[in-house]
Amino acid sequence: MTSMESLIGLVNRIQQACTALGDYGADTDNAFSSLWEALPSVAVVGGQSSGKSSVLESIVGRDFLPRGSGIVTRRPLVLQLHKIDGKAKEYAEFLHMPGRKITDYGFVRQEIQNETDRVTGRTKQISPVPIHLSIYSPHVVNLTLIDLPGLTKVAVEGQPETIVEDIENMVRSYVEKPNCIILAISPANQDIATSDAIKLSREVDPSGERTFGVLTKLDLMDKGINALDVLEGRSYRLQQPWVGVVNRSQADINKNVDMIVARRKESEYFETSPDYGHLASKMGSVYLAKLLSQHLESVIRARIPNITSLINKTIEELESEMNQIGRPISVDAGAQLYTILELCRAFDRIFKEHLDGGRSGGDRIYNVFDNQLPAALRKLPFDRHLSLQNVRKVVSEADGYQPHLIAPEQGYRRLIEGALSYFRGPAEASVDAVHFVLKELVRKSIAETQELRRFPTLQAEIAAATNEALERFREESKKTAIRLVDMEASYLTVEFFRRLPQEMEKAGNPANQPTPNVDRYGEGHYRRIGSNVSSYIGMVSDTLRNTIPKAVVYCQVREAKLSLLNHFYTQLGKKEAKQLSQLLDEDPALMERRQQCAKRHELYKAARDEIESVSWAR
Repeated sequence: MTSMESLIGLVNRIQQACTALGDYGADTDNAFSSLWEALPSVAVVGGQSSGKSSVLESIVGRDFLPRGSGIVTRRPLVLQLHKIDGKAKEYAEFLHMPGRKITDYGFVRQEIQNETDRVTGRTKQISPVPIHLSIYSPHVVNLTLIDLPGLTKVAVEGQPETIVEDIENMVRSYVEKPNCIILAISPANQDIATSDAIKLSREVDPSGERTFGVLTKLDLMDKGINALDVLEGRSYRLQQPWVGVVNRSQADINKNVDMIVARRKESEYFETSPDYGHLASKMGSVYLAKLLSQHLESVIRARIPNITSLINKTIEELESEMNQIGRPISVDAGAQLYTILELCRAFDRIFKEHLDGGRSGGDRIYNVFDNQLPAALRKLPFDRHLSLQNVRKVVSEADGYQPHLIAPEQGYRRLIEGALSYFRGPAEASVDAVHFVLKELVRKSIAETQELRRFPTLQAEIAAATNEALERFREESKKTAIRLVDMEASYLTVEFFRRLPQEMEKAGNPANQPTPNVDRYGEGHYRRIGSNVSSYIGMVSDTLRNTIPKAVVYCQVREAKLSLLNHFYTQLGKKEAKQLSQLLDEDPALMERRQQCAKRHELYKAARDEIESVSWAR
């Protein structure tokens, strides 16, 4: 095998890897799909019953395609031919049946039919989803051929009215690509001017640079008529040569005539033909395969710099992805524990970044203290509690049978204690609001820890452990916040009471002049009491507005930063090797992805080395 044949085979293998590993498809947009686009392939185009399938079988040398009337090819068939050593056993392999080497080509034919029906049903519908088939044989040249549904002019019964347009659009999606070589199949017993394949190829390749014309059914032309004007380029000129082929007749197919025998009969036909004898060396399916292979050689030579560049880009993407996925996990318990601790530290680092401002989210805690808590304090129902009617009621009840003599101290205490109880609600609400923010930051931090994505079980364990810790912090924070409120109620500021008699005297006699007896049980008296209590409550409110955030931060935020996973670490130290292994139970899809990346990486590095060696050998 020459170096260039080896390179063509390598291109085939790269294309095969792109498809097998999910790098090629309508929805794929990355360096892999770009690499596929840069690799040349041959699309087989022709009208229904033009002899497309027979040409493909002649090139392969095997009878393996479904046959029948009407539309038989209803899904694209991406056929990759791999030339192997002459002593090796020939086999076929489907992409959807990886690892199964098939030597029965009757089975291949039936599987193509079954796989087509699986997507389209047993109807005459078509589908753009390709079937991928690789054939390894010493009797083929390295090629990638794409068999497309035959072009048609009318819809038959069982087909949608748009079938003509649908097939043409599907074929166009392949042949309009600049690296696609068009194998335009036309039957010789029809006027070339009416050829569906030539018409379409002229539209997408007007210069004829990418189009190879193939004339089939030369042996079925009327007696006395030949196709020399077409084959010699006088009727329709292409930059590439026309090639005539003679496929097996229906009688040969019915008799299961071997393809090797059919090739020999084809060669004898051209050699003995009075019309085509002088072209015999440039006719036939064997020559067509060699011609396509030689053309691929020249195309690949021209594309080597671009292909190498894309392969390098692909390798970079693969290495980046493998770094994100991470290396396989060790089976050693000590190494597994170390890995878990490293993953926990990575999560903890991101969580702290959220709190400290390196990432978004921590500002929401400040919003609780700066907006939500003050708003809640302002909404407390002090107006109702210190209404004239309620003040009179509370003071009177506090006096009992003995009315107060100077200042109603018990009444003041009951009014203040009743008002202070309202502060419990905002204190608890602040604790709960910060708890909710911390839980959300934990969730975001777990999601943002790239290294953890591999291990859903460990993610769940960390989430459960952190939520349990946050609940403990919340309970302690709530106790502390409520304790601050209770402390205010348990000991009232002495200076407040000492001021009251003096203020009441000034209010009753502003000029310090002797006055008649003042009614200490009138409406003004109770209004002053309500005003004094309101003033005291305002002072307490300002105090709690500053101390509640301190308690919440100390008990929840600070503890979350210092000891969020401490209990989890303690439990980790008690786990056995099997339990540690279960925590590092990777997502099977991720494990599969790592293996695929490793396979790609190995393939593309080998491809780069081989392409470079061929480039230097030129």
